[in-house]
Amino acid sequence: MYDFTAPFQTPSGSPIRELFKYLGEPGMISFAGGYPASDLFDIDGLQRAAARAYREPARCLQYGPTDGLPELKRELVNLMALRGVSCAMDEMLVTTGSQQGLDLLLRVLVSPGDVVLTEQPAYPATLQALRLQQAKTVTVPVDAHGLDVDFLGQLLASGTIARPKLLYTVPTFANPTGATLTRARRIALLELAVQYEFLIVEDDPYSDLRFSGNKVPSIVSLSAEVEGSREWVVHFASLSKIVSPGLRVGWTVAPAEIARRCVIAKQTVDLCSAPWTQVIATEYLGDGALERHLPRITEMYGRKCEALCDELRAQLGVAIQFHQPEGGMFVWARIDGIDASELLKRAIENKVIFVPGKAFFADKVDAASLRLSFAAPGIAEIEEGARRLKRAYSA
Repeated sequence: MYDFTAPFQTPSGSPIRELFKYLGEPGMISFAGGYPASDLFDIDGLQRAAARAYREPARCLQYGPTDGLPELKRELVNLMALRGVSCAMDEMLVTTGSQQGLDLLLRVLVSPGDVVLTEQPAYPATLQALRLQQAKTVTVPVDAHGLDVDFLGQLLASGTIARPKLLYTVPTFANPTGATLTRARRIALLELAVQYEFLIVEDDPYSDLRFSGNKVPSIVSLSAEVEGSREWVVHFASLSKIVSPGLRVGWTVAPAEIARRCVIAKQTVDLCSAPWTQVIATEYLGDGALERHLPRITEMYGRKCEALCDELRAQLGVAIQFHQPEGGMFVWARIDGIDASELLKRAIENKVIFVPGKAFFADKVDAASLRLSFAAPGIAEIEEGARRLKRAYSA
């Protein structure tokens, strides 16, 4: 009846969001969504920031510049400097969450049929965005140390694929694997980007959530060490995981020519991100509240991660394999001999949910894999959830 465009003739939604219907069931324990812990939100700090923001109501209630309020951009430039990245105001774009940054970048750079590289397993919303953009997705495997850069180098040298437009990666505490790309691999990846002239798209929502191990510099910061590589890096970041997803404040750091085109694309999407929450974010960051509050989040996430990993080992023993992350929100696991989608059915009966691994694969699905998020539930819930997972596995 309706003449939909090709990507929307038979669209598929997010497999993770389809699980949210179970969250309202009494007694359900969720390891599924990548939700931050709501009891760790800095309610007092955000209320104070909101009160200061509303002292000038017109600043909150009027339209704002498409690229973001200048005062927020200055705070974000300062935040990036603390993270070892120097960027100019015309390289900074405020977005409605970092997911919008990806959408805008694909709009201005990727045409149907263009080759886009992505790590596998990968964030499902990225795979969905690439499908809707009609890109040709080519996957690169990951291991416990992140993207397999040697494999990527061999793939590019083989000439078996057209020159890629870009490579998408979550190099620090990746979603879903929790892995962190080593410093050496980051340098090698930058060298490949310069050699083969493709953009590295660094999605970085989790790097502030480190609770053990040593910090690894971002790819965009390391570009200072590889001549000519800064122009081949686009960096996404967000306040969603470290302050509040409800603010919907993300940002893109990109070469000025890319950022300018993303601003034009954003004009047709939402004119501007909500000035009200931009001003609240400005006040919150300017007060130094984020730096004061982050240790509380990371300390608790470290305890939750340890509780989950310890209880998984206690309940499932050698049946389950996983790499314990040093930060972030996720544990990526495999249980040999099972299909995680079938296990989920039994898990729902036992009032616990997780995300089967197939949601994170563009091809060559590993049916035995699953993602568990430890961020939102409490420690007692985590321990009980692992016990329920054992009962589902036994069933």
